[in-house]
Amino acid sequence: MNNELTLSSLRTENFRKTINGKETALYVLKNKTGSELTVTNYGAKIVSLTVPDRNGKWTDIVTGHDSIDDYLTSEEPYFGAVCGRYANRIANARFTLDGKPYDRLAANNGPNSLHGGIIGFNAVVWDVKRADARSVELIYVSGDGEEGFPGTLVTTVTYRLTDEGEVVITYHATTDKPTVLNLTNHSYFNLSGAGDPFIGDHPLIINADAYLPTDETSIPLGEPENVEGTPMDFRTAHEVGERIHADFKPLIIGRGYDHTFIINKKTAGELAFAARCSSPKTGIVVDVFTTEPGMQLYTGNWMTGNLKGKNGQRYPRQSALCFETQHYPDSPNRPDYPGVVLRPGEAFESQTIYQFSIES
Repeated sequence: MNNELTLSSLRTENFRKTINGKETALYVLKNKTGSELTVTNYGAKIVSLTVPDRNGKWTDIVTGHDSIDDYLTSEEPYFGAVCGRYANRIANARFTLDGKPYDRLAANNGPNSLHGGIIGFNAVVWDVKRADARSVELIYVSGDGEEGFPGTLVTTVTYRLTDEGEVVITYHATTDKPTVLNLTNHSYFNLSGAGDPFIGDHPLIINADAYLPTDETSIPLGEPENVEGTPMDFRTAHEVGERIHADFKPLIIGRGYDHTFIINKKTAGELAFAARCSSPKTGIVVDVFTTEPGMQLYTGNWMTGNLKGKNGQRYPRQSALCFETQHYPDSPNRPDYPGVVLRPGEAFESQTIYQFSIES
C-alpha cells in the first residue's frame, strides 16, 4: 500500500501501526462521482467522508484524526467508531440474562456501562475480511467474558460507498452463548464541513412521535413520551440550535440533545426513514434510513475543542452531531423494550444508510 494522499488530505502511511500484534491501515473507498469514504480497521472507524457541496467544492463532513497515534490518545474515543458489544448505556453496569446475573461490566460512565466498556469495539483492531474500491468488510471476534459479556460473539461490519451517494453500513453477528447486543456507528457529522464551529444552523427532521426521557445519568426512565409541544419535536424541520438551550429538563440534564428517538415504523425491522439534516452553508443533505428501532441524537455536548483533529482543526462543543441508529439504552434491564438478546443458532442483522445529496 503506497503512502497515498486522500481527498481529505490524509496520509495512508499515518494509519499503519501494529497494535496487540495486529496491523492497522486506512482503506480508501471512492464512487463514480469522486466522493470518498475512508475507514480504518482500528475500531472500524469512519475517518473521513468527502462529498461535493452545492458549488462542487469537496467537503469532509465528519470529525476525526490524522493518524492512528492521534486516535490512540484522543479524548474522544468514539469518533466514527463501531460501538459494542452494547452501544449506549446499561444501568449500574449490570443485567440479568436467563436468570444469571452479569455484574462485572465496566462502570465507565458514572454508575453505568457505556459503549461496551473500557475496551469496547471502538478500541480493538478488526480483521479485514474483504476490501475493494467501493467497500470494506471487517470482522471481530469478541471472546466469552470480554468486558463482562457472555458468549463468543463474531461480528462483521461492511461499509459500502454507492454511486448514488450512499454510505451503507451492514452489521451481522452470531454467538455461541446467549448474550446481549447493540451495535451502532458513532460518526460525528458537520454538514458545513468538519471544523465548522457549530451545528445549530442545521435544519433537522426526525421521523419520531416519541422519545425516551432519561434520569441524570442518561438512563431511560421507562415509558416513551410524546414529542408534541416539546423541544424534542422534529417531525417538521427545526434548526438544531433553535431550542437546544431551552428550559426543558431533558435538555438541561444532557447539556443539549443526547436522547433516543423512537423511529416511526409500520413493521419492526423494516428499513425506514429516520432523519434528514442539511447545512445552509454548503447545501449538503443527509437522509438517514435504518432497520433499527431507535436513533440517538447527540449534539456533541461534551466536545471541548482541546483535541487536534484532521488538518489541525478543533472541534468545540456542539460542533458536530451524531445519528446513532440502535436499540434503546438499558434494554437488557427492560423487558418491555425491543429485545436485544442474541442466542446460538440466530443471526443478528442490521442496516443503516446515510444518503447524501445537494439542495439549492
